[in-house]
Amino acid sequence: MVDAEADVRPSAEGAAARRALLAHPVVLLVGIVLASLNMRAALASVAPLVGEISSSLGLSATASSLVTSVPVLFLGLGALVAPWLGRRFGAERVLFCALVLLCVGILTRVLPSAYALYAGGVLVGTAIALLNVLMPGLIKRDFPDRAASMTSVYTGAMIAGATVAAASAVPLEEALGGGWRASLGFWSVLAGVAAVAWLPQVLIARGRTGHEVRAVPAAGARQVNVWRSPLAWQVTAFMAGQSLWSYVLIAWMPTIFTDHGMSRSTAGVIFAFNTLTQIVGAFAVPVLAGRTRTQRPLIVLVTSLVAAGYAGLLVAPAEGAWLWAGLLGVGQGGALGLALTLIVLRSGDAATASRLSGMAQTVGYLVAAVGPLAAGALHQATGSWSLPISLVLGVCAASLAVGLLAARDRTV
Repeated sequence: MVDAEADVRPSAEGAAARRALLAHPVVLLVGIVLASLNMRAALASVAPLVGEISSSLGLSATASSLVTSVPVLFLGLGALVAPWLGRRFGAERVLFCALVLLCVGILTRVLPSAYALYAGGVLVGTAIALLNVLMPGLIKRDFPDRAASMTSVYTGAMIAGATVAAASAVPLEEALGGGWRASLGFWSVLAGVAAVAWLPQVLIARGRTGHEVRAVPAAGARQVNVWRSPLAWQVTAFMAGQSLWSYVLIAWMPTIFTDHGMSRSTAGVIFAFNTLTQIVGAFAVPVLAGRTRTQRPLIVLVTSLVAAGYAGLLVAPAEGAWLWAGLLGVGQGGALGLALTLIVLRSGDAATASRLSGMAQTVGYLVAAVGPLAAGALHQATGSWSLPISLVLGVCAASLAVGLLAARDRTV
Protein backbone atom coordinates (compact mmCIF):
# COMPACT_ATOMS: atom_id res chain seq x y z
CA MET A 1 0.00 0.00 0.00
CA VAL A 2 1.30 3.46 -0.90
CA ASP A 3 1.78 5.93 1.94
CA ALA A 4 -0.74 8.77 2.10
CA GLU A 5 1.86 11.40 2.74
CA ALA A 6 4.04 10.50 -0.23
CA ASP A 7 4.29 8.09 -3.11
CA VAL A 8 6.50 5.76 -1.13
CA ARG A 9 6.23 2.27 0.27
CA PRO A 10 6.88 2.12 4.02
CA SER A 11 9.93 0.22 5.24
CA ALA A 12 9.51 -2.87 7.42
CA GLU A 13 9.73 -0.68 10.52
CA GLY A 14 7.23 1.71 8.98
CA ALA A 15 4.78 -1.07 8.19
CA ALA A 16 5.05 -2.28 11.78
CA ALA A 17 4.36 1.25 13.03
CA ARG A 18 1.26 1.46 10.85
CA ARG A 19 0.00 -1.87 12.19
CA ALA A 20 0.55 -0.55 15.71
CA LEU A 21 -1.45 2.56 14.88
CA LEU A 22 -4.36 0.63 13.40
CA ALA A 23 -4.25 -1.83 16.31
CA HIS A 24 -5.49 1.06 18.48
CA PRO A 25 -8.61 2.13 16.53
CA VAL A 26 -10.19 3.81 19.55
CA VAL A 27 -7.17 6.09 19.94
CA LEU A 28 -7.27 6.91 16.25
CA LEU A 29 -11.04 7.47 16.21
CA VAL A 30 -10.98 9.71 19.29
CA GLY A 31 -8.19 11.74 17.72
CA ILE A 32 -10.12 12.12 14.45
CA VAL A 33 -13.33 13.15 16.22
CA LEU A 34 -11.62 15.68 18.51
CA ALA A 35 -9.67 17.18 15.62
CA SER A 36 -12.86 17.36 13.56
CA LEU A 37 -14.73 19.16 16.35
CA ASN A 38 -12.17 21.94 15.95
CA MET A 39 -12.45 22.26 12.17
CA ARG A 40 -15.35 24.76 12.29
CA ALA A 41 -15.82 25.76 15.94
CA ALA A 42 -13.36 28.67 15.83
CA LEU A 43 -15.13 30.01 12.72
CA ALA A 44 -18.76 29.47 13.76
CA SER A 45 -18.23 31.07 17.17
CA VAL A 46 -17.57 34.44 15.52
CA ALA A 47 -20.77 35.00 13.49
CA PRO A 48 -23.17 35.64 16.43
CA LEU A 49 -20.67 38.16 17.86
CA VAL A 50 -19.75 40.10 14.70
CA GLY A 51 -21.99 43.03 15.61
CA GLU A 52 -20.48 43.39 19.07
CA ILE A 53 -16.93 42.92 17.76
CA SER A 54 -17.52 45.66 15.19
CA SER A 55 -18.96 48.04 17.77
CA SER A 56 -16.16 47.34 20.23
CA LEU A 57 -13.40 47.98 17.68
CA GLY A 58 -15.20 50.59 15.58
CA LEU A 59 -15.13 48.52 12.38
CA SER A 60 -16.97 49.40 9.17
CA ALA A 61 -19.18 46.86 7.40
CA THR A 62 -16.34 45.99 5.02
CA ALA A 63 -13.84 45.68 7.87
CA SER A 64 -16.34 43.49 9.71
CA SER A 65 -16.51 41.25 6.64
CA LEU A 66 -12.77 40.70 6.94
CA VAL A 67 -13.25 39.20 10.41
CA THR A 68 -14.79 36.16 8.72
CA SER A 69 -13.16 36.49 5.27
CA VAL A 70 -9.53 36.48 6.46
CA PRO A 71 -9.71 33.00 8.04
CA VAL A 72 -11.47 31.63 4.95
CA LEU A 73 -8.81 33.18 2.69
CA PHE A 74 -6.12 31.36 4.66
CA LEU A 75 -8.10 28.14 4.50
CA GLY A 76 -7.20 28.34 0.82
CA LEU A 77 -3.64 29.60 1.16
CA GLY A 78 -2.83 27.09 3.91
CA ALA A 79 -4.16 24.28 1.74
CA LEU A 80 -1.42 25.07 -0.80
CA VAL A 81 1.32 23.87 1.53
CA ALA A 82 -0.58 21.16 3.41
CA PRO A 83 0.18 18.25 1.02
CA TRP A 84 3.90 19.09 1.01
CA LEU A 85 3.98 19.33 4.81
CA GLY A 86 2.18 15.98 5.04
CA ARG A 87 4.72 14.34 2.76
CA ARG A 88 7.68 15.97 4.50
CA PHE A 89 6.72 15.46 8.13
CA GLY A 90 3.87 12.94 8.17
CA ALA A 91 0.14 13.53 8.58
CA GLU A 92 0.02 12.79 12.30
CA ARG A 93 2.77 15.25 13.17
CA VAL A 94 1.33 18.03 10.97
CA LEU A 95 -2.16 17.52 12.39
CA PHE A 96 -0.77 17.82 15.92
CA CYS A 97 1.07 21.04 15.04
CA ALA A 98 -2.06 22.38 13.35
CA LEU A 99 -4.06 21.92 16.55
CA VAL A 100 -1.39 23.72 18.56
CA LEU A 101 -1.37 26.53 15.98
CA LEU A 102 -5.15 26.73 16.19
CA CYS A 103 -4.97 27.15 19.96
CA VAL A 104 -2.41 29.95 19.55
CA GLY A 105 -4.48 31.61 16.83
CA ILE A 106 -7.64 31.65 18.94
CA LEU A 107 -5.77 33.26 21.85
CA THR A 108 -4.12 35.80 19.54
CA ARG A 109 -7.50 36.79 18.13
CA VAL A 110 -8.77 37.96 21.51
CA LEU A 111 -5.85 40.26 22.31
CA PRO A 112 -6.92 43.94 22.69
CA SER A 113 -6.17 45.06 19.15
CA ALA A 114 -7.93 44.96 15.77
CA TYR A 115 -4.62 43.90 14.24
CA ALA A 116 -4.47 40.94 16.63
CA LEU A 117 -8.03 40.01 15.63
CA TYR A 118 -6.99 39.71 11.99
CA ALA A 119 -3.61 38.13 12.76
CA GLY A 120 -5.35 35.50 14.86
CA GLY A 121 -7.70 34.90 11.94
CA VAL A 122 -4.68 34.19 9.74
CA LEU A 123 -3.39 31.58 12.19
CA VAL A 124 -6.84 30.04 12.72
CA GLY A 125 -7.45 29.76 8.97
CA THR A 126 -4.03 28.25 8.30
CA ALA A 127 -4.41 25.69 11.09
CA ILE A 128 -7.86 24.59 9.94
CA ALA A 129 -6.58 24.37 6.34
CA LEU A 130 -4.01 21.79 7.41
CA LEU A 131 -6.70 19.79 9.20
CA ASN A 132 -9.07 20.07 6.22
CA VAL A 133 -6.57 18.89 3.62
CA LEU A 134 -4.83 16.06 5.46
CA MET A 135 -7.89 14.40 6.98
CA PRO A 136 -9.31 12.91 3.70
CA GLY A 137 -5.93 11.40 2.77
CA LEU A 138 -5.49 9.96 6.26
CA ILE A 139 -8.95 8.37 6.10
CA LYS A 140 -8.33 7.02 2.59
CA ARG A 141 -5.08 5.49 3.86
CA ASP A 142 -6.20 3.99 7.15
CA PHE A 143 -9.84 3.17 6.34
CA PRO A 144 -9.81 2.29 2.61
CA ASP A 145 -12.86 0.03 2.89
CA ARG A 146 -14.85 2.43 5.09
CA ALA A 147 -13.83 5.76 3.59
CA ALA A 148 -17.38 7.05 3.00
CA SER A 149 -18.66 6.10 6.46
CA MET A 150 -15.57 7.54 8.16
CA THR A 151 -16.02 10.72 6.12
CA SER A 152 -19.54 10.99 7.55
CA VAL A 153 -18.13 10.57 11.08
CA TYR A 154 -15.57 13.34 10.81
CA THR A 155 -17.90 15.64 8.82
CA GLY A 156 -20.61 15.14 11.42
CA ALA A 157 -18.18 15.87 14.25
CA MET A 158 -16.99 18.98 12.41
CA ILE A 159 -20.53 20.31 12.16
CA ALA A 160 -21.36 19.30 15.73
CA GLY A 161 -18.45 21.44 16.90
CA ALA A 162 -19.73 24.35 14.82
CA THR A 163 -23.24 23.90 16.22
CA VAL A 164 -22.15 24.03 19.83
CA ALA A 165 -19.85 26.99 19.12
CA ALA A 166 -22.61 28.98 17.42
CA ALA A 167 -25.26 28.16 20.02
CA SER A 168 -23.03 28.96 22.98
CA ALA A 169 -21.37 32.13 21.67
CA VAL A 170 -23.73 34.61 23.36
CA PRO A 171 -24.38 32.48 26.50
CA LEU A 172 -20.62 32.06 27.00
CA GLU A 173 -20.19 35.80 26.65
CA GLU A 174 -22.68 36.33 29.47
CA ALA A 175 -21.54 33.41 31.64
CA LEU A 176 -17.82 34.18 31.51
CA GLY A 177 -18.33 37.91 31.98
CA GLY A 178 -15.47 38.85 29.68
CA GLY A 179 -17.43 40.01 26.64
CA TRP A 180 -16.83 38.65 23.17
CA ARG A 181 -13.14 38.03 23.84
CA ALA A 182 -13.85 35.53 26.60
CA SER A 183 -16.43 33.77 24.43
CA LEU A 184 -14.03 33.38 21.49
CA GLY A 185 -11.06 32.51 23.70
CA PHE A 186 -12.94 29.64 25.33
CA TRP A 187 -12.46 27.50 22.21
CA SER A 188 -8.71 27.39 22.70
CA VAL A 189 -9.45 24.78 25.39
CA LEU A 190 -11.02 22.42 22.85
CA ALA A 191 -8.05 22.84 20.51
CA GLY A 192 -5.65 22.09 23.37
CA VAL A 193 -7.53 18.93 24.35
CA ALA A 194 -7.50 17.72 20.74
CA ALA A 195 -3.75 18.37 20.48
CA VAL A 196 -3.15 16.23 23.55
CA ALA A 197 -5.32 13.47 22.04
CA TRP A 198 -3.14 13.46 18.92
CA LEU A 199 0.12 12.96 20.82
CA PRO A 200 -0.23 9.14 21.09
CA GLN A 201 -0.71 8.92 17.33
CA VAL A 202 2.39 11.02 16.70
CA LEU A 203 4.39 8.67 18.91
CA ILE A 204 2.87 5.49 17.43
CA ALA A 205 3.46 6.74 13.90
CA ARG A 206 7.17 7.34 14.47
CA GLY A 207 9.07 5.32 11.92
CA ARG A 208 6.20 5.14 9.47
CA THR A 209 7.30 8.21 7.50
CA GLY A 210 10.72 9.13 6.23
CA HIS A 211 11.93 10.98 9.33
CA GLU A 212 12.78 8.27 11.76
CA VAL A 213 12.98 5.51 9.12
CA ARG A 214 13.91 6.14 5.50
CA ALA A 215 11.23 5.05 3.05
CA VAL A 216 11.90 3.55 -0.35
CA PRO A 217 10.08 4.47 -3.58
CA ALA A 218 7.10 2.29 -4.38
CA ALA A 219 7.48 0.35 -7.61
CA GLY A 220 5.01 1.63 -10.19
CA ALA A 221 3.62 4.33 -7.91
CA ARG A 222 1.15 6.35 -9.96
CA GLN A 223 2.01 10.02 -10.39
CA VAL A 224 -1.14 12.03 -11.10
CA ASN A 225 -1.12 15.74 -11.91
CA VAL A 226 -4.53 16.68 -10.56
CA TRP A 227 -4.18 20.26 -11.82
CA ARG A 228 -4.45 18.94 -15.41
CA SER A 229 -7.45 16.70 -14.79
CA PRO A 230 -10.89 17.97 -15.92
CA LEU A 231 -12.53 15.70 -13.33
CA ALA A 232 -10.37 17.17 -10.56
CA TRP A 233 -11.44 20.67 -11.63
CA GLN A 234 -15.10 19.61 -11.55
CA VAL A 235 -14.71 18.31 -8.00
CA THR A 236 -12.86 21.52 -7.11
CA ALA A 237 -15.57 23.74 -8.62
CA PHE A 238 -18.27 21.99 -6.58
CA MET A 239 -16.16 22.39 -3.46
CA ALA A 240 -15.79 26.10 -4.25
CA GLY A 241 -19.51 26.64 -4.75
CA GLN A 242 -20.61 24.89 -1.57
CA SER A 243 -17.89 26.64 0.41
CA LEU A 244 -18.95 30.05 -0.85
CA TRP A 245 -22.63 29.66 -0.04
CA SER A 246 -21.79 28.24 3.39
CA TYR A 247 -19.37 30.98 4.43
CA VAL A 248 -21.75 33.71 3.31
CA LEU A 249 -24.24 32.22 5.77
CA ILE A 250 -21.65 31.76 8.51
CA ALA A 251 -20.72 35.42 8.18
CA TRP A 252 -24.11 37.05 7.64
CA MET A 253 -27.09 34.84 8.54
CA PRO A 254 -27.59 36.31 12.05
CA THR A 255 -27.16 39.83 10.64
CA ILE A 256 -29.75 39.19 7.90
CA PHE A 257 -32.25 38.24 10.60
CA THR A 258 -31.45 41.15 12.92
CA ASP A 259 -31.68 43.59 9.99
CA HIS A 260 -35.26 42.38 9.57
CA GLY A 261 -36.22 43.10 13.16
CA MET A 262 -35.20 39.91 14.96
CA SER A 263 -33.44 40.10 18.33
CA ARG A 264 -29.76 39.21 18.49
CA SER A 265 -30.38 36.27 20.84
CA THR A 266 -33.15 34.81 18.66
CA ALA A 267 -31.01 35.21 15.53
CA GLY A 268 -28.19 33.38 17.32
CA VAL A 269 -30.49 30.50 18.26
CA ILE A 270 -31.77 30.14 14.69
CA PHE A 271 -28.20 30.25 13.40
CA ALA A 272 -27.33 27.47 15.84
CA PHE A 273 -30.37 25.52 14.60
CA ASN A 274 -29.10 25.94 11.05
CA THR A 275 -25.74 24.54 12.11
CA LEU A 276 -27.38 21.70 14.05
CA THR A 277 -29.45 20.54 11.09
CA GLN A 278 -26.28 20.32 9.02
CA ILE A 279 -25.42 17.18 10.99
CA VAL A 280 -28.32 15.35 9.31
CA GLY A 281 -26.96 15.94 5.83
CA ALA A 282 -23.35 15.52 6.89
CA PHE A 283 -23.97 12.04 8.30
CA ALA A 284 -26.49 10.74 5.77
CA VAL A 285 -25.22 12.01 2.41
CA PRO A 286 -21.65 10.58 2.53
CA VAL A 287 -23.02 7.16 3.52
CA LEU A 288 -25.51 7.23 0.66
CA ALA A 289 -22.81 8.48 -1.72
CA GLY A 290 -20.57 5.54 -0.85
CA ARG A 291 -23.31 3.05 -1.73
CA THR A 292 -23.95 4.27 -5.27
CA ARG A 293 -21.82 4.38 -8.40
CA THR A 294 -23.00 7.86 -9.31
CA GLN A 295 -23.83 10.66 -6.89
CA ARG A 296 -25.90 12.78 -9.30
CA PRO A 297 -29.24 12.47 -7.42
CA LEU A 298 -27.48 13.65 -4.26
CA ILE A 299 -26.01 16.64 -6.12
CA VAL A 300 -29.51 17.64 -7.22
CA LEU A 301 -30.87 17.14 -3.70
CA VAL A 302 -28.33 19.22 -1.78
CA THR A 303 -28.16 22.09 -4.26
CA SER A 304 -31.98 22.28 -4.43
CA LEU A 305 -32.25 22.45 -0.65
CA VAL A 306 -29.70 25.25 -0.45
CA ALA A 307 -31.32 27.19 -3.30
CA ALA A 308 -34.75 26.86 -1.66
CA GLY A 309 -33.38 28.16 1.62
CA TYR A 310 -31.68 31.14 0.01
CA ALA A 311 -34.86 31.91 -1.96
CA GLY A 312 -36.72 31.96 1.35
CA LEU A 313 -34.23 34.43 2.80
CA LEU A 314 -34.87 36.61 -0.24
CA VAL A 315 -38.68 36.72 -0.03
CA ALA A 316 -39.52 36.31 3.68
CA PRO A 317 -36.38 36.17 5.83
CA ALA A 318 -37.89 36.71 9.27
CA GLU A 319 -41.30 35.13 8.75
CA GLY A 320 -39.94 31.75 7.65
CA ALA A 321 -36.58 31.92 9.42
CA TRP A 322 -36.78 28.50 11.06
CA LEU A 323 -37.84 26.78 7.83
CA TRP A 324 -35.13 28.47 5.75
CA ALA A 325 -32.51 27.71 8.38
CA GLY A 326 -33.52 24.03 8.37
CA LEU A 327 -33.52 23.67 4.59
CA LEU A 328 -30.19 25.44 4.33
CA GLY A 329 -28.72 23.38 7.15
CA VAL A 330 -29.55 19.98 5.68
CA GLY A 331 -28.38 21.17 2.27
CA GLN A 332 -25.17 22.72 3.58
CA GLY A 333 -24.21 19.69 5.64
CA GLY A 334 -25.03 17.33 2.80
CA ALA A 335 -23.10 19.42 0.28
CA LEU A 336 -20.02 19.61 2.49
CA GLY A 337 -20.11 15.88 3.19
CA LEU A 338 -20.65 15.14 -0.49
CA ALA A 339 -17.80 17.44 -1.58
CA LEU A 340 -15.39 15.71 0.81
CA THR A 341 -16.66 12.27 -0.19
CA LEU A 342 -16.20 13.08 -3.88
CA ILE A 343 -12.54 13.84 -3.15
CA VAL A 344 -12.16 10.31 -1.77
CA LEU A 345 -14.34 8.51 -4.33
CA ARG A 346 -12.84 10.24 -7.37
CA SER A 347 -9.29 9.39 -6.21
CA GLY A 348 -7.65 6.13 -7.22
CA ASP A 349 -5.35 5.97 -4.18
CA ALA A 350 -4.46 7.80 -0.97
CA ALA A 351 -1.71 9.89 -2.55
CA THR A 352 -4.09 11.17 -5.23
CA ALA A 353 -6.72 11.86 -2.55
CA SER A 354 -4.21 14.03 -0.69
CA ARG A 355 -3.34 15.99 -3.84
CA LEU A 356 -6.96 16.38 -4.90
CA SER A 357 -7.90 17.45 -1.38
CA GLY A 358 -5.17 20.10 -1.46
CA MET A 359 -6.26 21.36 -4.87
CA ALA A 360 -10.01 21.39 -4.12
CA GLN A 361 -9.62 23.11 -0.79
CA THR A 362 -7.02 25.62 -1.99
CA VAL A 363 -9.15 26.82 -4.89
CA GLY A 364 -12.43 26.26 -3.06
CA TYR A 365 -11.62 28.36 -0.02
CA LEU A 366 -9.88 31.09 -2.01
CA VAL A 367 -13.11 31.46 -3.98
CA ALA A 368 -15.20 31.16 -0.80
CA ALA A 369 -13.22 33.96 0.87
CA VAL A 370 -14.66 36.39 -1.67
CA GLY A 371 -18.22 35.52 -0.60
CA PRO A 372 -18.56 37.15 2.83
CA LEU A 373 -16.53 40.19 1.78
CA ALA A 374 -18.52 40.72 -1.44
CA ALA A 375 -21.85 40.14 0.30
CA GLY A 376 -20.98 42.69 2.99
CA ALA A 377 -19.79 45.25 0.45
CA LEU A 378 -22.89 44.82 -1.73
CA HIS A 379 -25.16 45.12 1.29
CA GLN A 380 -23.39 48.29 2.36
CA ALA A 381 -23.67 49.73 -1.15
CA THR A 382 -27.33 48.85 -1.75
CA GLY A 383 -28.72 48.86 1.79
CA SER A 384 -30.38 45.50 1.07
CA TRP A 385 -29.59 41.81 1.09
CA SER A 386 -31.49 41.14 -2.15
CA LEU A 387 -28.55 41.47 -4.55
CA PRO A 388 -26.09 39.36 -2.50
CA ILE A 389 -28.66 36.59 -2.03
CA SER A 390 -29.59 36.65 -5.72
CA LEU A 391 -25.94 36.22 -6.69
CA VAL A 392 -25.60 33.25 -4.35
CA LEU A 393 -28.60 31.66 -6.06
CA GLY A 394 -26.57 31.93 -9.27
CA VAL A 395 -23.72 30.11 -7.50
CA CYS A 396 -26.18 27.33 -6.60
CA ALA A 397 -27.09 26.90 -10.28
CA ALA A 398 -23.43 26.77 -11.33
CA SER A 399 -22.65 24.28 -8.55
CA LEU A 400 -25.45 22.02 -9.77
CA ALA A 401 -23.96 21.99 -13.27
CA VAL A 402 -20.39 21.16 -12.26
CA GLY A 403 -21.56 18.81 -9.52
CA LEU A 404 -23.39 16.64 -12.04
CA LEU A 405 -20.12 16.27 -13.93
CA ALA A 406 -18.09 15.55 -10.78
CA ALA A 407 -20.57 12.90 -9.66
CA ARG A 408 -19.89 10.56 -12.59
CA ASP A 409 -18.36 7.17 -11.77
CA ARG A 410 -14.77 7.97 -12.72
CA THR A 411 -11.43 8.48 -10.98
CA VAL A 412 -8.72 11.08 -11.45
